[in-house]
Amino acid sequence: MTFRLGLTGSIGMGKSTTARLFAEEDCAVWDADAAVHRLYSKGGAAVAPMSKAFPTAIENGAISRPRLKEILAKDPSALARIEAIVHPLVGADRKTFLETAKSDIAVFDIPLLFETGGERAMDAVVCVTAPPDVQRARVLERGTMTEAQFEAILAKQLPDAEKRRRSDYVIVTDSLEHAREQVQDVVRQIRNRLANA
Repeated sequence: MTFRLGLTGSIGMGKSTTARLFAEEDCAVWDADAAVHRLYSKGGAAVAPMSKAFPTAIENGAISRPRLKEILAKDPSALARIEAIVHPLVGADRKTFLETAKSDIAVFDIPLLFETGGERAMDAVVCVTAPPDVQRARVLERGTMTEAQFEAILAKQLPDAEKRRRSDYVIVTDSLEHAREQVQDVVRQIRNRLANA
């Protein structure tokens, strides 16, 4: 039996780094954003249904995120139609991953885990967190978004305190070494649970 561990946390909290640390501990890792990227790429499973629903979103045989943003800017109600196409495909991708995972622990890196009710499909949830000033600095240092865009994303996400409250484990990403120690501790606890089950 593979233990399903949900990995979540708000933007700029260090989720990607933490997912890599779990991979270093021989956990299988599934990344929701990477799954969407695969589905949107040329030949991806989302391209054909999206091209029927939103022909202008397709560019060079793939789904163009900038064009999707334009569609949503003109018609915010399109989001529900896009999600109705993409979410079941993401779910199928996740199911295939779990069926083929070779590890005793499968980590599901899902930014909006609680917001989408995804925690119900997990055996436990780990939340990645960092102080608000560190989070803000990380996001703005990337140079990919403005402060206003950052605030808009934060407004759509469940507050960090609520995510931590609802999680089984919390990993503070104030330093790489500290994060690694906490990941190793979580993995050790889960493997002990599995050994004594």
